[in-house]
Order: sequence, then structure tokens, then C-alpha cells
Amino acid sequence: MTYRAIAIDGPSGAGKSTLARRLAQELGFLYVDTGAIYRAVGLAALRRGLSPGDEAAVLAMLPSLRVATAYAEDRLQHMYLDGEDVTEAIRLHQVSDAASQVSAIPGVRDHLLALQRRFAQENDVIMDGRDIGTVVLPQADVKIFLTARPETRARRRFDELTARGQPADYQQVLRDVEERDYRDSHRASAPLRQAEDAVLVDTTQLSLEESLARLYEVVKERLKL
Repeated sequence: MTYRAIAIDGPSGAGKSTLARRLAQELGFLYVDTGAIYRAVGLAALRRGLSPGDEAAVLAMLPSLRVATAYAEDRLQHMYLDGEDVTEAIRLHQVSDAASQVSAIPGVRDHLLALQRRFAQENDVIMDGRDIGTVVLPQADVKIFLTARPETRARRRFDELTARGQPADYQQVLRDVEERDYRDSHRASAPLRQAEDAVLVDTTQLSLEESLARLYEVVKERLKL
């Protein structure tokens, strides 16, 4: 059986996870949040007292690390780290930075690549991340590069953190967004970039519903739904 794959790439705070999840629900596809997988590795490094940017230490940790995903009846992804459901814990602000650092390590990306590809071999998937259309699923049926201005993405992230009751400073969040953009786009292994055949969707001026409608329009056209 041939499965269909939709790749959604873009920088932090562009709305990839929210929109990909909503789109997957509408289409009946499996949603795979690859960022959550890297967040779990970043969380593991922090819990072990390691610097997420220490390549040797992080790589030495990987063989003993148990990272797994599971799906509830609503097909929403849950992340497990060493048997613990860390779906909420990986959303802490400090984990975001740790995820960016571990994801820049080539060995980490190689370690997780097979896991990510297996989802697409067994399901119709919508997968979001930084290198889905360029590295993980280069033959995806639909590729979308989702973006927005840094200020807009920082505001969304700030609102998300405060809504969860986490203390946040907008200017610091903006600096973190800009630093992560630079780190993600300049890393040696699988840098963030738009695939040549990806459709660019800028959500700076779009509401959530307008953004979702635009993505559905692209997918409908490409998959001839």
C-alpha cells in the first residue's frame, strides 16, 4: 500500500504544530511532531545535568535513552522518555533551547532519522519540523514552508507561555527566537531551509483559521482531493 506524506517545515513559532495537528485531524492523517522528539532528547540532557550543546556527552547518552511515541484514540502524539509521559514537560521554555542545541548534532539527527521515516512507511502522515521536506521525507507528496516575522512568532510564543502560567519576558522570547533561527539555519547538519518544491506560506497577517484554510487549499490542490 502506498501512503501519502505532507511535510511542513519552518522556523520556531510559525504555527507548524498547531496547524499540522488541525490539518491532520481534518484529513484523517497521522500527525508526527518531530520537534517533540528532539525536545525529549533535550529534556533528557537537562535531566542528566548535561550541556545540550556538548556533542560527546549527548551522543554518549543516546544508546541508553528510551524515547518513544504513542497515539491516543484522537491520534494525538504523546512523547515518552524512559517510560514517562513527558508530553507537557517538553514544552517548557528551557527545553526549547535544549532541543535546538541537540538537534544541531549530526549524530542525534542520524539516530532519530529511521524512527521518523518509519511513521511515513506505515501511515498517511503530516510531519512537521525543520528538515522534513529536505532530508527526512524528500519525496513527500506535499511540501509546505511555513513562516512569519520573528516579532509575530515571538508574540505567539510569549502568549503561549503566559497562558500556561509560565513566567516570560517578550523581549527575551524575541531574542531566543532570533538566536534559534540563526542556529537552525546555520547548523552544519540538515539546516533549516525551504525545499525547492515547497509552497511558501507566510502567516504573519493571517489568523489561525485563515492559516488553516490556506494550508488546506495547498494540500487539496497538490493531492487533488
